[in-house]
Amino acid sequence: MEKTLLPGDLIFVNKMSYGIRLPITPLTIPLTHHKMPFNEMENSFSTFFQFPYVRLFSSAIKRNDVVVFNYPMEDELPVDHHSFYIKRCVALPGDTLLIDNKEVFINDSLKKGSLQLAFNYHVQTKKTFNQDSLIQFGITEGGRVNTINEWSLTLTEQTKNKLAKSVDVLSIQPIKVDKNAFADYIFPYHNFYKWNIDYFGPLVIPKKGETVALDSNTIHIYERIISIYEENELEHIKDAFVINGDTTNSYTFKMDYYFMMGDNRHNSSDSRFWGFVPENHIVGKASAVVFSVNKGPKATSKYREDRFFKGIE
Repeated sequence: MEKTLLPGDLIFVNKMSYGIRLPITPLTIPLTHHKMPFNEMENSFSTFFQFPYVRLFSSAIKRNDVVVFNYPMEDELPVDHHSFYIKRCVALPGDTLLIDNKEVFINDSLKKGSLQLAFNYHVQTKKTFNQDSLIQFGITEGGRVNTINEWSLTLTEQTKNKLAKSVDVLSIQPIKVDKNAFADYIFPYHNFYKWNIDYFGPLVIPKKGETVALDSNTIHIYERIISIYEENELEHIKDAFVINGDTTNSYTFKMDYYFMMGDNRHNSSDSRFWGFVPENHIVGKASAVVFSVNKGPKATSKYREDRFFKGIE
């Protein structure tokens, strides 16, 4: 989420924004998350018994909300003990998402992103920049590549325009990904879906109560939902699927799902890499930066006073 959020920001998260998620793992040492204090070898919780997922006074997430949630891929831990992630919700249950040349379309409509959206650029300069030069432009990610005066830098639109005015900059070109380049590390990790970080979808976001057809291609999108998030026994036998002992070619979702993306689009581990966020993983809405400590090596002030009690947009 950098530059929307910065290292050293203390964030206020409203855990009641989307309703109150009741504890799933009640046998937990208070004020701990994964491990016991001073003992990283021992869990701070017991799974001797767990409650089913329940959310009281549930309310809807809105598109573009900055949401805190439990990271979906830590299957070895109870849901409420997964690591905390923070990303922007770009697509809601039932939405059709398409990313085309970095632009996000929801239900065929182009969606305007945050003012702090950042992408990677190839920059050529007349002379070598040093770290101090980059920091003056607010650039904290990237570095020199190949020759002395060529750089790969992560820039917001504002920073790119500021950099372009420098007499020492010869050119700034976006780093492009080929539309047909299949990235096997991008969800759902199957070459039928020739997707990558800049070209993704179309993908329909699963919605509670909706039914989808299962076949040898769609199963790669829904397998994790069926077997992990919604805890079914799933087998693939020839051209059919067996779910909890019943042969079927369809599945009806038990929960809503969301598609999350970071504003730092080329340097974000988000739903493009690991898929959907289930509703039972939602923690709350990130509402404001309470205060901010500047931990940069060249910081002129310990605190960023201009970020104190600043709302998150």
